[in-house]
Amino acid sequence: EAMDETARRRSIQMEYNKKHGIVPKTIIKPIHDVVRSKETKEMAAKYLKKKKLPAKQKEKMIKELEQEMKEAARTLDFERAAQLRDILFEMKGEK
Repeated sequence: EAMDETARRRSIQMEYNKKHGIVPKTIIKPIHDVVRSKETKEMAAKYLKKKKLPAKQKEKMIKELEQEMKEAARTLDFERAAQLRDILFEMKGEK
């Protein structure tokens, strides 16, 4: 059934493309490496400003970053959410 449905949709799309003079083209875009350990360590250091923060301030910053990460995921900005997740791992690892 799934293959029949795919064929039906494909024929409709091909007719539409022919009627409107559309030639499908492959999208070519770069692939980004989501896990960049060196960059995330540098970003975590930036957030921590390379100095030890008081525990309360560090916890507050971690909560803010977690909220920002969740918001990025909610708005479908998954690359940013992954970066923030990696920063959080680095920050939590320094406790």
